[in-house]
Amino acid sequence: MPQIDIYTRQFCGYSTRAVRLLKSKGVAFEEIDVTEHPERRSEMIQRAGGASTYPQVFVGDRHLGGSDDIHALDRQGKLDPILKGEDASS
Repeated sequence: MPQIDIYTRQFCGYSTRAVRLLKSKGVAFEEIDVTEHPERRSEMIQRAGGASTYPQVFVGDRHLGGSDDIHALDRQGKLDPILKGEDASS
């Protein structure tokens, strides 16, 4: 399975929703709390192609976007294969 990273910040409802969705999928992921590690913010923005809102979710080198984006992928039935590394397209 690919490495899954999610950049979050404290007291952010969108971050909470995205983390909750990933946990419900039973996948291992690294949560990078930028509130506690502000030096990681520039890393997130670079990886996300300039996106600076929270959260930002990555599966391997693939940027999935934020909470609304991963919830939309889930509704379309596309999130599970991506999280398992089975889907190379968007």
